[in-house]
Amino acid sequence: RSLVVVHFWAPWAPQCAQMNEVMAALAKEHVQVTFVKLEAEAVPEVSEKYGINSVPTFLFFKNSQKVDRLDGAHAPELTKKVQRHASRSSISTSSNDVAKEDIAVRLKKLINAAPCMLFMKGSPKEPRCGFSKQMVEILNKHGISFSSFDIFSDEEVRQGLKTYSNWPTYPQLYVAGELIGGLDIIKELEASGELDTVCPKACKLEDRLKTLINKAPVMLFMKGNKQVAKCGFSKQIIEIMNNTGIDYETFDILENEEVRQGLKTYSNWPTYPQLYVKGELVGGLDIVKELKENGELLAVLKGEN
Repeated sequence: RSLVVVHFWAPWAPQCAQMNEVMAALAKEHVQVTFVKLEAEAVPEVSEKYGINSVPTFLFFKNSQKVDRLDGAHAPELTKKVQRHASRSSISTSSNDVAKEDIAVRLKKLINAAPCMLFMKGSPKEPRCGFSKQMVEILNKHGISFSSFDIFSDEEVRQGLKTYSNWPTYPQLYVAGELIGGLDIIKELEASGELDTVCPKACKLEDRLKTLINKAPVMLFMKGNKQVAKCGFSKQIIEIMNNTGIDYETFDILENEEVRQGLKTYSNWPTYPQLYVKGELVGGLDIVKELKENGELLAVLKGEN
């Protein structure tokens, strides 16, 4: 019945080593908690089962059930989550107050995670109730850009949001952190013609990809960023790029699934990292390595070749 914290890590990632030190300190403080390290790439079937796309990632288990998750090297957040879950077995008034405060902070972050946030049953591709399906259809029909949260995936959010917003049913739509309402309200706004003025319009994915590719003269789409690479291939290309002395910008494709999948089709290049110079695709790690070995990389990055 005790808490088990599993760290999915990789030996090539320095941020994982740092978080292992944090785990060791937490283990001394919370002797009743079991801490486990799993090398993510050594157990691909487990990593795939739990959707581990980057390292470090932490999963929290109680009674053999996953109760929480943390993606990234966030020592304060890891400490907070361990403390919260470890203390839940000894419920007191003060711990209840802390839990209420934590869920309120979390809900506020979720509501503000995108300019337009839809809390629904299921996902836009697979709605799991008729009301959620109708809501998604209306938003898509009007070309509205929105992100979503599946309230079936988190019971704490599902119950907490009802109280937080004083709205007892789902789906719930938020714009700029403010509750707009449920399906009936959205239908009313659509009928009155106000929906298009209330919700942000989606720009076409192709236009968005063009903008991202041309954001800087040299753009690298990778897993992670300049400071923290989240896969071995991205780490290698960052090291090569840094040695050239050329300025470049990065985009973390793990943070946006739409861009991650869309760019593969747009550029007809199925893997990451992907390097672009002046809006043109250069290629992935193998191409960059070849250019480096041939002595052509610097000229390509300067747009001379």
